[in-house]
Amino acid sequence: MQRHQRRLAAILAADMAGYSRLMAADESDTLERLKHLRAELIETKVAEFNGQIVGSAGDSLLIEFASAVEAVQCAVELQQSLAVRNAPLPEEQRMIFRIGVNLGDVIVEGGTIYGEGVNIAARLEKLAEPGEVYVGRSVYDQVKGKLPFSYTDLGEQWVHNIPDSIGVFCVRTERQTPLARPALPDKPSIAVLPFQNMSANAEQEYFSDGITEDIITELARWHQLTVQSHNSSFQFRGKGIDVKRVSRELGVRYLVEGSVRRMGERIRVTAQLVDGVTGNHLWAERYDRQAQEIFAVQDDVVQTIVGTLVGRVQAARIELAKRNPPRSVAAYDLVLRGKSLPWGDARADAEAQHLYQTAIELDPHYGLAHALLALMLSHEWSADMSRSNSTLERF
Repeated sequence: MQRHQRRLAAILAADMAGYSRLMAADESDTLERLKHLRAELIETKVAEFNGQIVGSAGDSLLIEFASAVEAVQCAVELQQSLAVRNAPLPEEQRMIFRIGVNLGDVIVEGGTIYGEGVNIAARLEKLAEPGEVYVGRSVYDQVKGKLPFSYTDLGEQWVHNIPDSIGVFCVRTERQTPLARPALPDKPSIAVLPFQNMSANAEQEYFSDGITEDIITELARWHQLTVQSHNSSFQFRGKGIDVKRVSRELGVRYLVEGSVRRMGERIRVTAQLVDGVTGNHLWAERYDRQAQEIFAVQDDVVQTIVGTLVGRVQAARIELAKRNPPRSVAAYDLVLRGKSLPWGDARADAEAQHLYQTAIELDPHYGLAHALLALMLSHEWSADMSRSNSTLERF
């Protein structure tokens, strides 16, 4: 069996944010600018710190260093030089990189390197915000106190295909200030970004704007959600969207994106719900309908979003309440009886509320009974509000 060559290395992984958008706008210009950027800046800086480019694919780079200190210093100076180079350019033309640095054992084969050390560097790069450098704990332990930088501890992170969590640190220079995320509201917070007009006729943009505004209005009816206003959301119209940045700037956890294509009397609407903190997609759907069915599509989108977000929060609260076990078997029995009743039937709902209230009287500290009763009352209040709004709209 052939033994692989191994060595300890500091691995720098870099990737351009918004590369696909730049390529779609002007493929030839993007490739030419990236070629000059590599030759004039990146390769020169890597050589200055005794690094070696061992992998590249499109906008991605994998660079090996013998020293963690030199790897981090190179990463920071690359970001600083890129910022200077990008400053005079319009935002949509800037080439901005994410960088992750890890220290680990690697396998050397065919002029490049492999192994978990490389994979972790790539995951750190994916976690990083555009223009920033994230390092793993193994790197932090080697470089702290040796470079004129500070480090923001981002805690333990679980990343794809890595069995254990990794400690993550963001490198800060004197000229950088931490990108603080505003405190998120207790309720699920959401912004609806302008739906893209995918119709051949650019004048149809009023139609996609109208759908966006209607969805914002309908979501705002739900007291369980905090919804950003039309003015806040529409500032991002026509821009390349980085969901994590938009989420942070608007102070919301969730984002709705979508598009509208009108073809004669038919419409195609796509919508997706994204977690702005993690970047994960929670739900996506495509609707092909007659134009007159657009209101049914809007209702479907709103109901699905509300059900997804409010359901997640309520489930989390109930799960937390379950950790406070009952002290009374009788109270426990009452809760089980209440949970077994059908949901949505007026008589059954009233009986369930009575059972939960009785359980609380028997055991005032029974968390699950409190949570279930609160959920029932919240649902009842929402139904009353919906009926009140419908009555008002008829006048």
